[in-house]
Amino acid sequence: MAVAFGNSDGGEISFGIKDDSEESDPAKRLYTFSDPEEANGILQALYEINPPLIFRYSFVNVANHNGCILRVFVDKGQHVHATADGTVYRRVGASSLPVKHPGDITQMSFSKGAISFENVKLEGHSPEEIVDSNETQYLTQSIPERPDALAFAVNEGLIDRTDWSPVVAGALLLAENPQGLIPTRCECRIVFYDMREDKPEREHLKLNETIGGPLFHQIHNVVKRVTEILSDISIITTDGLKKVDYPPEAIWEIVTNAIIHRDYSIADDVQVVIYQNRIEIISPGTLPAFVNIQNILDVRYSRNPKIVRTLRRYPDAPNQDLGEGLNTAFQKMQDRRLKAPTIEILNNYVKVTIEHTPLASPEEAVIAFLKNSDRITNRQARELTGIKSENQMKEVLYRLRDQQIIYLDPLLKGNKATWMKR
Repeated sequence: MAVAFGNSDGGEISFGIKDDSEESDPAKRLYTFSDPEEANGILQALYEINPPLIFRYSFVNVANHNGCILRVFVDKGQHVHATADGTVYRRVGASSLPVKHPGDITQMSFSKGAISFENVKLEGHSPEEIVDSNETQYLTQSIPERPDALAFAVNEGLIDRTDWSPVVAGALLLAENPQGLIPTRCECRIVFYDMREDKPEREHLKLNETIGGPLFHQIHNVVKRVTEILSDISIITTDGLKKVDYPPEAIWEIVTNAIIHRDYSIADDVQVVIYQNRIEIISPGTLPAFVNIQNILDVRYSRNPKIVRTLRRYPDAPNQDLGEGLNTAFQKMQDRRLKAPTIEILNNYVKVTIEHTPLASPEEAVIAFLKNSDRITNRQARELTGIKSENQMKEVLYRLRDQQIIYLDPLLKGNKATWMKR
């Protein structure tokens, strides 16, 4: 189980307590250690896991029992771990299952960032497909030293020295058409649903297009296209109907992060899904190594270091490789008084959502809206505050009514009901 936790997102194991599947009576589930030394065999087995697990442990005395239990806290690991006999396990739901197929173990290594797909050789392709491209000429001529194109590609690890095959990172960065060289998908799909609800219908789909090309230009073109789409969207704000106004730095940093840190071994594109009131950026691959949702703003780890390093060599580089990308996005959203981005793990994808929802409380948002308008409906209030439930929004409006800040227009009933300021 410890190996499975290390290969997944971490977890806690308590030794000295039987699982409820083994013993249904809670009073009989304890089998405490009389002395911590009795648990030495367990700790020895944990230390023999290869590569070594990152774990902490403590002994806890149990009230009314002459003994203790052992609690082990396993962190998510950077590598694929195996037991002493070489078996690899991973968590699937509440179970720890062995991973037997070598291809599955390799995919786990890609997912965790233990090995990077950016280093995979593209056999059957020549180095000229990288070296002689317009993109390589543009980049090398932009570097003050103006290095030779072939020497630059080899020294940066974008061409394999053993047989001169380009590697995935080289194709993504410098090939005229990376999509023609790489066996998986490496573009960005932009989708726009003209609605606010969580479950879009086909009738709401207004745009579905794909942007490819070398990563430097792909990032710039995706952000440009997203900005163009947003310029045509209006939503209810505290100042009335306005164009959506996301911090451009937040969009830039999150899109850049999704493209350069994604797992390119997964046959899928980055997706930017735009709604009237939010943007969802979905990147293939889970968070690598020891990175998790709790520490993502505080730690640095790159699944694709060659891509990150080379992009930084461009003029007007999309990234600075300082680990500040997502932090900047969070700060800019706060500066704009908008809700902080949310980060979710969805199976083998990372989704970052930025909402055009004011940071103010729902009551404050309604009051601010009514400074510029003499009335508001439940639907307008939900669009303004991001509250999805009509009944939950009613409770907010009722609290403002009870404080004698607003009142219900007596002439309008049912779904036409309108609240007015006093």
